[in-house]
Amino acid sequence: MRSSVKSALTAFLLLVGLPAAALDLELPISAQLSVATSDPLSSYRLPVGKWTEETSVPVKVYEGAIERQAWRLAGNSATTLQMMDSLRDDLTDAGYEIVFQCANQGCGGFDFRFDIEVLPAPSMHVNLIDYRFLSAEHPTEGAISILTSRNQSAGFIQIIRAGGTQKQSVNVETTALPAEVATGDIIGSLETLGHVVLSDMRFKAGSSELADQVPSLDQLAAYLKARPDRVIVFVGHTDATGSLAANQALSLRRATSAVDYLQDRHGITSAQISADGVGYLSPIATNLTEEGRIKNRRVEAVLISTE
Repeated sequence: MRSSVKSALTAFLLLVGLPAAALDLELPISAQLSVATSDPLSSYRLPVGKWTEETSVPVKVYEGAIERQAWRLAGNSATTLQMMDSLRDDLTDAGYEIVFQCANQGCGGFDFRFDIEVLPAPSMHVNLIDYRFLSAEHPTEGAISILTSRNQSAGFIQIIRAGGTQKQSVNVETTALPAEVATGDIIGSLETLGHVVLSDMRFKAGSSELADQVPSLDQLAAYLKARPDRVIVFVGHTDATGSLAANQALSLRRATSAVDYLQDRHGITSAQISADGVGYLSPIATNLTEEGRIKNRRVEAVLISTE
C-alpha cells in the first residue's frame, strides 16, 4: 500500500528535475501531500548542527534545484521517531550520509525551530516539544533535510531536497533579541528579527488573563490586515515555577489569549494567526529573581511567512 505514496513522490521529483532513482523514500500509507513547491535554480541553507547562542544554527548553503514538500498523517498512532526512522533508513540505503540529527531540546528547542526553514502552517506544523530533525548529504545528488512533528490529531513530515551543489559553510551569528521592545518598534523588529517580545502582555504568576487593551496586539492587527500574506505564531512562555507539563499548558493559554484578542476584537482569521507554548524551556532572564521571572512570563510574536 505504501507504493502509491512512493510513486507520487518519485513522479514529483522527476517533474521538478531532481534525480529520483537513487532516493526512494517510503512514507506511511496514511501520508497525504499537503504542499509541494519547486525552484529550478535557488538556494537552501541546510542545517548541520544544533542552535547555540554563539553560532545560531550552522548551515551549508546549497544552490541548484530545490524541492520542498509537507506531508500530513491523519491519526495519532505514529510517533515522531517512528516517522523519522523509516525515512532515515531509506536515505542510508540510497547512499546518503547523515550529517546531523536531533530531537527537541537536543536541536536547540524553540530557537532551532525558528532559525530553520519551515513551510507555513497549516501545511506544516511543528510542536515545539515534540519534533525531530535530520539532514543528510549525497556525494553526487546534493542534500536533504527531514523534519517530523505531530499534534494530538495528526503527524507532519517536511522534506526539503537540494539537488545542486554545496557552495559554502556558514556559521550565522545570533542577533540578540532584547527582552523588551517598545510597542512602536514591534513591526520593524518583527520584520527584521523574525520574532519580538510583546512587552505589554504581562501576566501574574499562574495567570493567562490579558488587560482590556493591549496596544502591541492592536498594532499587529493593523499590520496583518494591511499584509494578508503575513502569518504569525504567538508563542507563550512561563517562569520555572511548577512542573513542565503545567507550564506548557499555561504558556499555550497565554499565547491563545493573544489569538482570541485579535480574532474577537479585530476579526483576524486563523489563516494568519495561531498559538503555541513552550513552558519554561526558553527563558530570557534568570528564574532566580522575581524580576527575571516576571520577564519570563511573556508572549512572543513569531513571523513565519516566507516570500
